[in-house]
Amino acid sequence: MISQEQIVAALRAVKYPGFSRDIVSFGLLKDVSIANGAVSVTLQLTSANAEAARQIRTEAEAVVRAVPGVVQAMVDVRQPAGTAPAPAAGGTGNWAGQNRVAGVKRVLAVASGKGGVGKSTLSVNLACAFQRLGVKTGLLDCDIYGPSIPLMMGCRERPDVTEDQRLLPPERHGVRLMSIGFLIEDDQPVIWRGPMIVKTIQQFLMQTAWDDLDLLLVDLPPGTGDAQLTLCQSVPLDGGVVVTTPQEASLGVVRKGINMFTKLNVAVSGIVENMSYFTAPDGTRVEIFGHGGGRREAERLGVPFLGEVPIFTAIREGGDAGVPVTVGDPESPAAQAFLAVAKAIRERWV
Repeated sequence: MISQEQIVAALRAVKYPGFSRDIVSFGLLKDVSIANGAVSVTLQLTSANAEAARQIRTEAEAVVRAVPGVVQAMVDVRQPAGTAPAPAAGGTGNWAGQNRVAGVKRVLAVASGKGGVGKSTLSVNLACAFQRLGVKTGLLDCDIYGPSIPLMMGCRERPDVTEDQRLLPPERHGVRLMSIGFLIEDDQPVIWRGPMIVKTIQQFLMQTAWDDLDLLLVDLPPGTGDAQLTLCQSVPLDGGVVVTTPQEASLGVVRKGINMFTKLNVAVSGIVENMSYFTAPDGTRVEIFGHGGGRREAERLGVPFLGEVPIFTAIREGGDAGVPVTVGDPESPAAQAFLAVAKAIRERWV
């Protein structure tokens, strides 16, 4: 167990720039919270010196991260009202506005209004399909409470950390990956409040060495909460893909997802209908959840329809085995369905 005393002791090693006294003895430490190996520290400065704030944040994150048992360190450095906030380590650009993710040409969010529509399955197979098309691709898992990307991509590696405190994303099937699932044990629940979720997503975006990607796919959790808002407000998105199944229960919340992107000024790349139908062994087509609802909803909302993905046993088997069907059997009808969606998205880049 990590104690507050350990964190405070570690922070005593951080000197205020230009002084011999540390930030704790100066009274700058306002709060320490610890949950599931993640440590959140709040510091309150009296100075408007942005460079001093940047240096303190960098050093504080480094000493906290070095405490045994810490898997995530988040340091919030507050300054007097009206002062531009200090950028996080590895951050770039205008502090007051959105920053592009360093080394990434395009960022595309994959969202759904509700759970159970196969959004993460679509995300991993889309990522691998784009890689197959020659697009250098990364995949960020923003589902902090229920990360599934590590399982579906067959990756359990803990990210390394560079000298400048950036996370090195593990790579699997040619796709660079980042997920909270790499930092916690398989059966360890994430019991965090909203601010911790916000800080984690911001760090994954800005403090991961994505470096030279054509596309970063972001797998969002279901709904329209903290994770979605953080992503849309932190970086300029190049588009949002909304995943649905054909039945009305799913289509009703698709409209909420579309409206979320619209209100946050994110262009909607289109709708994908997942679990569109099932083909029985005798060749009979069975429309378990109905069919065509995604296309009709796209037409009604005036957004592109990117394609439909039928139910294939191979899709589920590939996800369970950590080898997405677009990698394990790329010429199969299942893989070709995902490839068609990837091509439909790519065509809209021109």
